[in-house]
Amino acid sequence: MSELVSYSFSDGVAVLALDNGKANALSPELFEAFNAALDRAEQDRAVVVIKGKEGIFSGGYDLKVMTSSPEAAKGLVAIGSTLSRRLLSHPYPVMAVCTGHAIAKGAFLLLSADYRIGVEGPFKIGLNEVAIGMTMHHVGIELARARLTSSAFTRSVINAELFSPVDAVAAGFLDRVVPAEALEAEAMAMATQLTKLNMTAHRNTKLKTRKALLELLDQSIAEDKLHNL
Repeated sequence: MSELVSYSFSDGVAVLALDNGKANALSPELFEAFNAALDRAEQDRAVVVIKGKEGIFSGGYDLKVMTSSPEAAKGLVAIGSTLSRRLLSHPYPVMAVCTGHAIAKGAFLLLSADYRIGVEGPFKIGLNEVAIGMTMHHVGIELARARLTSSAFTRSVINAELFSPVDAVAAGFLDRVVPAEALEAEAMAMATQLTKLNMTAHRNTKLKTRKALLELLDQSIAEDKLHNL
């Protein structure tokens, strides 16, 4: 597996660790490796655990690509949106371990997971698109609307407010926050608990529950390809 996304599998759990430099920027190459790792995890019938590096989960899309041309930006967003849609419909549980900052698409990855556990600390989590001059794309709006509280939706999507890990739980980006020294053990304990689900029931219930959202995301992915960000 590519060094951009390392893969390890044990006892029904596949850990996908993102590593693309200081900010864990999400590039086309990383997404290619990410999808290959998901293919492998599906073959292994594994609970998926997505984690970043110490201090940062991901700072979002690779800005070199995003600023290179409107077409490159739209293309990268389409790849990322399609990955989020895949995670939301993945046949096995998907868990995100937020190891620090999670900004923009990094935060959207949290919103694409079935369970999210974060680390305590001076970290920021949220959607800064409006603050950096980007009109929020349709997929981002609908994904945030589906997973955040109504108050946090406005604060995040329209006002670009960033949250501490603790406040990110109340907002809907995370389900739980634990001290740094407990993160690895707590994450693996939760992943192990998820392996005990009936996977057929999990898959069918996930697809039934998210049917309308998945259809809306399909429409939104197509719509976003028509407009510059």
